[in-house]
Amino acid sequence: MWYAIIGTDNANSLEARKSARPAHLARLQRLQDEGRLLLAGPFPAIDADEPGPAGFSGSLIVAEFASLPDARTWAEADPYVAAGVYREVTVKPFRKTLPAA
Repeated sequence: MWYAIIGTDNANSLEARKSARPAHLARLQRLQDEGRLLLAGPFPAIDADEPGPAGFSGSLIVAEFASLPDARTWAEADPYVAAGVYREVTVKPFRKTLPAA
């Protein structure tokens, strides 16, 4: 099943985000290589593709896991959690409707 993982950033987390980004992206790349990643990306803190020093307010990952506990375990092991980028991580089941496969 698909799961939406929503990470909400701590204030002033841009430097920690930059530092942990390579490890974070490596995990996402593994999901993509396994065919389990639907989409992933950050929420810019301002209305711009490149928010500069404003940074980001969080991230969204939609990926396939065997169960909700598996998705939560994966999310809690994210390098952004360990680096203090995320102040909160929410994991919810997600049903993809459109676009149709």
